[in-house]
Amino acid sequence: MESTSGPILFDAPARPDWLALHDEPTLMPELPIVDAHHHLWVRPHERYLLEEFQRDLAEGHRIVATVHVQCGSHYRREAAAHMAPVGETEFASETARRALQHGGTAQVCAGIVGYADLRDEAVEEVLLAHLAADPLRFKGIRQATAWDDDARLVNPLMKTAKGLYLDADFRRGFARLAGLGLSFDAWALHPQLPEVVALARAFPVTVIVVDHIGAPVGEGRYAGRRAEVRESWMQGIRALADCPNVVMKLGGLGLPILGFGLARGAMPLDSEALARVMRPWIEPCVEHFGAERCMFESNFPVDRHAYRYKVGWNAFKRIAEGWSPAEQALLFHDTAARVYRLGRVAA
Repeated sequence: MESTSGPILFDAPARPDWLALHDEPTLMPELPIVDAHHHLWVRPHERYLLEEFQRDLAEGHRIVATVHVQCGSHYRREAAAHMAPVGETEFASETARRALQHGGTAQVCAGIVGYADLRDEAVEEVLLAHLAADPLRFKGIRQATAWDDDARLVNPLMKTAKGLYLDADFRRGFARLAGLGLSFDAWALHPQLPEVVALARAFPVTVIVVDHIGAPVGEGRYAGRRAEVRESWMQGIRALADCPNVVMKLGGLGLPILGFGLARGAMPLDSEALARVMRPWIEPCVEHFGAERCMFESNFPVDRHAYRYKVGWNAFKRIAEGWSPAEQALLFHDTAARVYRLGRVAA
């Protein structure tokens, strides 16, 4: 695998003092929102658990529910390796109950997306254990194929492999999801979008949610090649949109490997400037998929190093200004509530 210095930071630490340099009013504060993608974790550089998340949720937007997505946190310590990820679902489930007890307005972790290695022969045992941990909230699996020849672009915390979604063992495990009513979150870099397309066509009944707009990478060997990357990414977006079972998450542009440099300035960007950066990448997704197959996501705390929670949602609302109220309802709430089967989420 090609490499130069070392891995690019995947979860860059937030700088609270820098983020505090800019504040702004909350736009459209009454619009109901499902945050379709966030994480809760403790890592060497950062603690982001219920208390920290609730401080962000309290910044003014009407977040009615959230979806916790696997991040390798809170695994079972005394368990067989293949069963260890069930601990993350147990943790998210307990967090959801704690949030309700604390009387917050958002249903935190109303949906839970966990991890299982779908290549494992014992994967059905793992999937059933996830469901047993919280039959109401457990909704699906994420297993990343975010791999590249440039080793700097491969997250060392992610267990991934080249061509994972084409692997026969992976597909045997993937085939079990539909029967259990589970969806699949695909975390792939833009050169791998054809693999997601092939997977979606092979399993047309299973809902596949593409994370972070399909990750048009702008660092490592892709640095300085934005036009070329965009053309490749657009080919992937068009092909994915032709698969009716594929849904797109709109967000994640703060990921350092995408190369937008949102945290490099002396001051944080305001929501108008942030929207200008995001719009050319989000609008094509909505154009090709339609609002009924797109959902906004915060991707916090990953994107927290680049902008505040309030500012990020303000930027999304600015981007959505030209769409109808019905389309806005789909993008901010209805699509996520439907895809993740959140039931009667408050609206």
